[in-house]
Amino acid sequence: MNMFKSMAIGVAGLAMATVATVGVANAWEPTKPVDFIIMAGKGGGADKMARLMQSIVEKENLANRPLVPTNKSGGSGAEALIAAKKAADPDHTIMVTLNSFFTTPLRQPGIDVDIMSFAPVGRMAEDTFLLWVHKDSGLKTFEDFLAKAKADGNKWVMGGTGKNSEDNIITDFLNNNYGLDIKYIPYKGGGAVAKDVAGKQVNSSVNNPSEALGFYESGDMVPLVAFTDERLPMFPDVPTLKEKGADFSYFMQRAVVGAPGMSDEALAYYTDLFTKVYNSADWQKYKSSKSLMGDFMAGQALRDYWTTQRNRHESILRASGAIK
Repeated sequence: MNMFKSMAIGVAGLAMATVATVGVANAWEPTKPVDFIIMAGKGGGADKMARLMQSIVEKENLANRPLVPTNKSGGSGAEALIAAKKAADPDHTIMVTLNSFFTTPLRQPGIDVDIMSFAPVGRMAEDTFLLWVHKDSGLKTFEDFLAKAKADGNKWVMGGTGKNSEDNIITDFLNNNYGLDIKYIPYKGGGAVAKDVAGKQVNSSVNNPSEALGFYESGDMVPLVAFTDERLPMFPDVPTLKEKGADFSYFMQRAVVGAPGMSDEALAYYTDLFTKVYNSADWQKYKSSKSLMGDFMAGQALRDYWTTQRNRHESILRASGAIK
């Protein structure tokens, strides 16, 4: 090989290396802290999940800028939805969502939020629900609960997170299908609900396992029935409502979305980030220990899931009279 040919190859190699370096340098990354909105209050399942994800990102050094959690629980998530919609910098704004992501825009059309305008970063899990009572209630079975709630009428109180939220939907189902008149009291977060059941301030709840687990382990709260298709591994002795003859199960979306207007490059970055979080040992351990279900979902598959869930919740809300 002559000297000139060698020099040409060297220059070409340098050019290719330069292009590769520029390509890497141009890959989008946050340039400032990321606003991590939580559309629920402190202590609930969404709050715990978001803060765990934040800690995994920090522990594994997955991001070059921190995620900064901010709880916005007002208006059953309307506050969070509006904040994300009006985000000054969509590429630096992400949000943890619940099923209020579907129900609140349906119930409050005045907030003018189209959920399909949000960026489908990733569904991390589907959370489950159980019916909880205090151990001193004397209730041992779902049938015991039905008899007691029917006898007490609207004096029986169910605590739940938000008005016309997931907990409210399940309570409405119980009222409408079992001839009950349970009074529903909304709270800002599931942690506060569990605390009041354990403190005998309310009679029951339909908390997620993660919200009531501490009080279950201490023996203060006991589950009577699960609103799932099959019995939960953590609660093998707790029957499902389907086993009791009702064709009803209900799950909560645990997903991360990007603010409307987020760029494709930023969406790709966050989807990659939360894919890594999902695959982490800490997240997989949390999923199994809190009875979370479902695989990771992103992109168009997640959008399709939103469409299905929005339609289902619209039917549920219309049937209950929450919307016309």
